[in-house]
Amino acid sequence: MHRSAPRLSRILACAAVPVMLVAAGCSSDAEGDKDAKSAKPTPSVSAEPTVKPAAFSKLPEPCKSVKKKTVDSLVPEAKDKSGTADKSNDVSARGGCAWNGLDSKGVDGSQYRWLSVSFMRYDSDPSRGPGDKLAEEYYAKQVDAAKATEGAKKVTAKPASGVGDQATAVTYDLRKTDADFKYATVVTRTENVVATVVYNGAGYQGAKSPKAADLLKDAQKAAKEAADSVTAANK
Repeated sequence: MHRSAPRLSRILACAAVPVMLVAAGCSSDAEGDKDAKSAKPTPSVSAEPTVKPAAFSKLPEPCKSVKKKTVDSLVPEAKDKSGTADKSNDVSARGGCAWNGLDSKGVDGSQYRWLSVSFMRYDSDPSRGPGDKLAEEYYAKQVDAAKATEGAKKVTAKPASGVGDQATAVTYDLRKTDADFKYATVVTRTENVVATVVYNGAGYQGAKSPKAADLLKDAQKAAKEAADSVTAANK
């Protein structure tokens, strides 16, 4: 009896060891599961779409985009040699200017001339695309609009070399105010800016209408100056 008591104590002590180990193991697993459930998933970060920055951030002064001597040559006897500016609520994005005048030739009649230049600038936009591509879309619409002028006859359209990054010249005849007008429209794009130059003229009181080729040549000169003024304004 006295010999068996110590032996029983040793057996009970050894039997208790694996129970403690199992309990400790279960406790560790439970805490791990709790941590796993409480851990918040890391939100995935989606990269913002990027677009190439627009080349030009501002426009030239429309009434100064065509040289004074060019205006004097294209629009003799202009009512306002400094031009009439378009109203714009954002001069950094859009603007325009126009000149017109009637040059009397006495018994040979009179010559009327009208010149206008307008600008449209596009910023790059992640949702819409780069500025130059948006300008290219507007450029195409301007060319189509010129070709679709109501009442226009003998409509022609061809590329205009040496003007901006791309340019198209549209010419046509148009009868209005009891006179036969000749029109030349040059649409040009320079990076993210589109410039549209419209030049037209007619003869009154027996005077002949201007030659279409001469009108187009002058319109292209004005368009080149307008396109160059965009680059100069952003230096």
